[in-house]
Amino acid sequence: MGDATYTIRLDALELMIGLGIHAHELAAPQRVLVSVAMTCRYPALPEDRIEAVVDYDRIREGIHAIAAGEHIMLQEVLCERIAALCLTDLRVTEVTVRSTKPDIYPDAQIGCEVVRTRGRVR
Repeated sequence: MGDATYTIRLDALELMIGLGIHAHELAAPQRVLVSVAMTCRYPALPEDRIEAVVDYDRIREGIHAIAAGEHIMLQEVLCERIAALCLTDLRVTEVTVRSTKPDIYPDAQIGCEVVRTRGRVR
């Protein structure tokens, strides 16, 4: 059998993170939701063991480490850092990262989404 392609999703990971440019955002961490969709290509149908696939535990832990680090001014930068983390696994061929600030406005959520494909930016 040939290549096997899967989309691995990590949806609505809730973080408390220093993110933003406004005084109230600089003063304290805020709630941010992060979702990741990784297109993963394997040389064959994966065996039933974690080493055969992209481990989403590693991605989740990496996102928590990013959130625990320095204050990030822009959601675009947060999304780029998470996308870069995901693409460190060569089996990830494309990643979509979405960040959402659910508590900024009373009537809307504000967010950013980036799509990165191995070897090119789009």
